[in-house]
Amino acid sequence: MAGLMAALCLAGFARTYFLPVWRGSFAGNWIFHVHGAFLFGWIALFVIQVSLVRRGHVSVHRQLGVLALVLVPGVVLSTFAVGVAAMRRDLAAGVGPLAISSLLGVITSMAWFAGLVTLGLLRRRHPATHKRLLFLATVAMIWPAAFRLRHYFPSVPHPEIYFALVLPDALILLAMARDWLVARRVHPVYWIGGSALIVEQSIEVMLFDGPAWRQLATTLAAPFL
Repeated sequence: MAGLMAALCLAGFARTYFLPVWRGSFAGNWIFHVHGAFLFGWIALFVIQVSLVRRGHVSVHRQLGVLALVLVPGVVLSTFAVGVAAMRRDLAAGVGPLAISSLLGVITSMAWFAGLVTLGLLRRRHPATHKRLLFLATVAMIWPAAFRLRHYFPSVPHPEIYFALVLPDALILLAMARDWLVARRVHPVYWIGGSALIVEQSIEVMLFDGPAWRQLATTLAAPFL
């Protein structure tokens, strides 16, 4: 799962970030690069930590885990900063209220990420719970990468559903299926946290840019407009 999510992030941001940076055509300011460093720093740490445990290097895994204390705040703060920068850019380009609505999605995903990582770190002495909470936290943050896969498949309708919602949340269902196949039971973290994440994200898709969503987004975005 760690490798699959890393590949998803690399593919998703290849056209909108990596290739433009390589060609010198990327138009974003410095905060986008800071955000990219923290985001892929977390993904890299996640892959490394999984690999260390699989190879039995648990002590190194624990020592390296302190990097999360730097990466997690960096991911949250830089993601919010990028959301504000993108909102201002889109408003200047004439996108309108949709630009403000998009910021609320950034806030909710970072709330999930920060909350699940915090729970995961608090439960680090319970490996079965710890690893599942961190897995869900990573799923909560990768939907922007999954959504960008629409650039490869422009004919797919409703990419906000199939790419931003169904694709990342399918990873949760696969993890639940793995639990059932291996242990004949699904871990409570998936039943409670995974199900709650899927339901909340589904509600977001249904309410996005509606009247109530716009009102809440405008209230939260007002200090940054």
